[in-house]
Order: sequence, then C-alpha cells, then structure tokens
Amino acid sequence: MNRSERPDRSAARSARPARRRPAESGAGNRPGSGTRPGRGAGAGKASARSAAPPQEFTLPETVTPALPAVTAFDELDMPAALLKTLAAQGVTEPFPIQGATLPNSLAGRDILGRGRTGSGKTLAFGLALLARTAGRRAEARAPLALVLVPTRELAQQVTDALAPYATSTQLRIATVVGGMSITKQAGALRRGAEVLVATPGRLKDLIERGDCALGDVAITVLDEADQMADMGFMPQVTALLKQVEPDGQRMLFSATLDKNIDRLVRMFLTDPVVHSVDPSAGAVTTMEHHVLHVLDETDKKAVATRIAARDGRVILFVDTKRTADRFAKRLLASGVRAAALHGGRSQPQRNRTLPQFKNGQVTALVATN
Repeated sequence: MNRSERPDRSAARSARPARRRPAESGAGNRPGSGTRPGRGAGAGKASARSAAPPQEFTLPETVTPALPAVTAFDELDMPAALLKTLAAQGVTEPFPIQGATLPNSLAGRDILGRGRTGSGKTLAFGLALLARTAGRRAEARAPLALVLVPTRELAQQVTDALAPYATSTQLRIATVVGGMSITKQAGALRRGAEVLVATPGRLKDLIERGDCALGDVAITVLDEADQMADMGFMPQVTALLKQVEPDGQRMLFSATLDKNIDRLVRMFLTDPVVHSVDPSAGAVTTMEHHVLHVLDETDKKAVATRIAARDGRVILFVDTKRTADRFAKRLLASGVRAAALHGGRSQPQRNRTLPQFKNGQVTALVATN
C-alpha cells in the first residue's frame, strides 16, 4: 500500500482541540490520550532521517524529544501491583530496551524498537500496555489492547510472560491462534478480554465471523514484525491496523527493519521514539560455530545422526516438514529419543513436544525454521 492510500485522520480531528500532556489536561492514563502529536496527513513527513545499515530503511528521527531512560523499575510511573509482581518474578533491573522505551510508552508515545529475541521486548511493550489499560473493562468481543505476533508459539510465549502481571492488575488476556478451537476462542472473546494476543490469520477469521471488533483497541503492538512480513502477513496486518482506534498508541518491535517495516512505520506510527539494541549484543554472539564438510547425502545423514545422539539436548533444523518427519523417524530407529516439530503438527501435538524436549523425554528435536 502506498502513502496515497493512508487513512486520512486529520479531517476528523480538525474540530477537536489539540491534545495536551496528561498533567495539563487531566486526561490521566487513558490509552490514546496524553503526549501524542496529531496524526494529520503531514505528520512526520518532514522529519530528518539518519543513516541506516545496508538493506534496512533509514530510521526516523524523533521530533519530540524522548524522555530519558531509567535504570530501575521504581523510577517509572506504573501501578504498585506491577512493581510488586516484577519483584516477585525476580525481575530486578530493566533491560536496555525496557529502560529506554518504558518512560515513553507509559506516556502514550509510539515506539519503534529493534531488538533480537532475548532483548527484553515482551516486558518492554507488555508493562506499558498493562499499566495503561489497568482500571478499564472491555465489553464483549471488544478488546482494549492488541498484540499481533507471527506464530502460535510466540503468541503462547507472550501470553505466559504477561499472565502474572495481567492477573495483578485484574486484566483478562485472550489468545487467538490457528490450529486451536475457534469456538473456544470466540467464547473467550464473548466473555470479555482487555488484552488480545493474536496471529493475524485467526484474528481476521474471528472478525469476519462477527466474534471480534477492534474499534475499542487503543494500544496496538506488532511483535516480530519482520517475521510477519517474511511470512506474507503484511496485507492482513495492514487491514487489521486500519480497524483499531485511529488515534491510539502503536508499538512496533522487530529484529530487522526492512522496507516492508518502513511502510508500516510511515503509515501507522507518529513521531515514534526509536530504540535499537546493538545487534552485536544478540545471543548469536555467544555461540560457537562449526562447519562440517560432508561427502554426500549418506555421509550427511550419518554425521547428523551422530550429532543428535550426543549427550544433552540437540535441535536440528531442516528445510521441509517432510524431511523433519523422516529424519525424526530415522533417529528413533537409531535409538535416539527424537521428535519432529513443524507447522504440519496440530497445536496440541506441538504443545506436548516442547515440554517433552524441555524435561528430557525428547533429546533431539527436528524442526523447521
């Protein structure tokens, strides 16, 4: 979608007084209010842009100065229940991406964050989302906050990570993903959920069935946005973002920032606070890499079998679901406790396999990417 198709939000706001900071207007913590610049057609167009790494778009410069980073959670304006739960979970110091973005996301600013898995992104957006939604109650089928993720596993991971904090603030979380009963998911939405964690395809299905509406969503998060682009979800993501509250808060987190992400940033983020975790700090730098040169297909299978049979747990990545199933069977026949994990397995099967790998019942996991 090009910029000419961008929803015109300025006309609807021209009759409204300009929004002020919460301290000046008494707007409080209602999502969508506070220190947010207007989303008119010219918003952010003239902002300067700094140099970018090759194959990534140029990061937008923040026009409105960002609030300074914090080094402790108790420096943040968050509900006491969240601070208490952080302590109970053993989370004592914010990760860099949390310390930099939370002061701004709690104030209602849009966020553009780049960071790899393990950088602390989930709490970076989750704490702000929960803090700004606390005290509100969702109507049936009408969530107040939305987290879009590319995969079922990530949806469950985000839900599990946020669950204790949501409970402490009396917020309900619903998770809607493919491969699970859509009837049960529709029931959870009908009972009401303030926070919705969803994959784009299943959420689109529920909306088309009349089981969900996004008009009350004031906070939207895109997690692992680059993966969603790689998996072909961009048209669905764009369509979903057009349905949420136009003046709501948006937070986009991604490991990479390519041209597909640039389109989302230009269309839906206004004067975002930008924070990029140094790529050299990613978990990949802690690994030791080895390259084995094998003679042929037979040699490759024999070497891979020996690697899978080593002490400890092993994950072997293959290119297709069929290869994963075949190689897992080969390993089982060789006496290796192996299992396959890929998109062709049902969600209950996948949910069983991962704990088995975690507790050692399965020692070799053969997976697609």
